[in-house]
Amino acid sequence: MSNPVNPSVLLSLPGRVALITGGSRGIGAAAVRLFRQAGAKVAFSYLTHKAKAHALAAECGGDENCIALRQELATAEDGQALVAATIAAFGRLDCLIVNHGIWPPHDQPIASMTAAQWRTTLGVNLDSVFGLVQSAVAQMQQQPQLDGANARGHIVLVSSTAGQRGEAFHADYAASKGALISLTKSLSSELAPKGILANCVAPGWVRTDMSAAAFQHPETSKKVLAAIPLGRPARPEEIAGPILFLCTPLAGFISGEIFNVNGGAVLVG
Repeated sequence: MSNPVNPSVLLSLPGRVALITGGSRGIGAAAVRLFRQAGAKVAFSYLTHKAKAHALAAECGGDENCIALRQELATAEDGQALVAATIAAFGRLDCLIVNHGIWPPHDQPIASMTAAQWRTTLGVNLDSVFGLVQSAVAQMQQQPQLDGANARGHIVLVSSTAGQRGEAFHADYAASKGALISLTKSLSSELAPKGILANCVAPGWVRTDMSAAAFQHPETSKKVLAAIPLGRPARPEEIAGPILFLCTPLAGFISGEIFNVNGGAVLVG
């Protein structure tokens, strides 16, 4: 009888270079660890959590394999600078994971939302993404394709269920995340013929620092959990796993997809 186990069926990315934004904690940190375990070299950005970021980089192999880059991401130019720093460190870029973002935790009715809040949220959640994607695509198109690679490059944008169904009192956040979904589809239509696959992961509630205040509030927590068929928020690793999968050869025929990872809470594409 033949052995049904095939050790070559692995979620592995040897020789690849990945850039993960917002990588010092939460989903980003889980993705940094997972991409390193898959054999990729990883650059990741952080803004304020310097000690955590550098500890994570050391844990994941140090300067030759994993680097933490302090970079504000509020403008297109910020995104371009981060891609340039990654290429300077590792010589190429194969996977761009856009994970960073802000969610103003206070409820803000649209009638009283300030223009400053709107501009800040869209600057971080959308404008910087343009710079990241624009520079990453330019690099992916000009660099030699690695032997055995199924694509010239992979782009994974992290959106949210808020981008699919909206979110009352958080119109700025929902608008920015909805834009990432449309951007994913536009990028796929443009870039798939060139061998660059663009996809989107749309998480629901995840137990991270950003969501901690909501889960510490008994009424809010009860309401949130009641809307999730699995009855709990995701762990960061449960979002990082689908992100990694979308950058592997096993996902070589997936492009323009909105990959829902929300415990069954939102059943849309």
